[in-house]
Amino acid sequence: MRTGSSILPALTAVTLALLVTWCGATEPVATFSIVAFDEATGELGIAVQSKFFAVGSVVPWARAGVGAIASQAFGNTTFGPRGLDLIEEGLSLEAGLARVAGLDHLLTDDEKREQRQIGIVDAYGNSIAFTGDECMDWAGHRSGRNYSVQGNILVSEKTVDAMASAFEETEGLLGERLMQAIEAGQEAGGDSRGMQSAAILIVSEGGGYGGYNDRYCDLRVDDHGNPIAELRRIFNIWKEVALITEGYRLLDEGDHDKAIAVGRRAVEQYPESAECRYHLACYLSRGGMFGEAMRELEKAVGGDVELGSRAKLDPDFEPLKSDPGFHLITDAE
Repeated sequence: MRTGSSILPALTAVTLALLVTWCGATEPVATFSIVAFDEATGELGIAVQSKFFAVGSVVPWARAGVGAIASQAFGNTTFGPRGLDLIEEGLSLEAGLARVAGLDHLLTDDEKREQRQIGIVDAYGNSIAFTGDECMDWAGHRSGRNYSVQGNILVSEKTVDAMASAFEETEGLLGERLMQAIEAGQEAGGDSRGMQSAAILIVSEGGGYGGYNDRYCDLRVDDHGNPIAELRRIFNIWKEVALITEGYRLLDEGDHDKAIAVGRRAVEQYPESAECRYHLACYLSRGGMFGEAMRELEKAVGGDVELGSRAKLDPDFEPLKSDPGFHLITDAE
């Protein structure tokens, strides 16, 4: 398991090891993590858990349109920005890593090279990982199309196997696939020392607040008895808005059926949310399902009367505005 499987045969653990330089770390980041790429949305993300304080400030690195990197064990935080620069300059993971061949002389002075662990995925879905021979058992990784999972000081290899399977078998938002991966890893044994912190980072171009940066999802639990459960709790708050956003993305791509399916899923998962019902009504209206759109809008306004005023101005409901029933719903007080 130390070498993993890579979809790029030219990318070997030796090639990846060229990223490794001495950083003077004194405490290993005993961790399991996943880095992943979503082909449908272009999102790149990392989820991580560790018996280590504030792991989200050390392990995860990502850049929209470029790649995602997890640097752990006796981690080197320069791997994040340097590795992403190399990928971006090379336009692909293979070319990017090849550019560091000239750093060979640094390896001579890196006594901790074999104590490093790193996982990388690029914005083409290429992945690779490296686990040094001196990483504390159990340590290893598994890489596949669009993802890499890796861990050290684990109960057993079942952790990375469970993470890989969960990611491959889960559908939907990248964030949900990442969450299910680390949940499965913990259930399979996780960090042999226990739990302390967890984080999830997802980037997409213009995905941050107001479109001013790429931080689509950046959630951290720095110190908690059950950090994955707490991360799930706050992730679910974030996910409600993410599902609504995903529905409109699908509409803009002309896939009304998938948008409506996402809207129904949001309502199912957040049955008390008037917002979710309102946006499902929008999807239904744009998909030509006017009767059901009207029924969902009525339920939404019943949960939040102010949504009636919004609906009057919403172009998504233009096909409904000639129906007297629409005005009965939106004029309700």
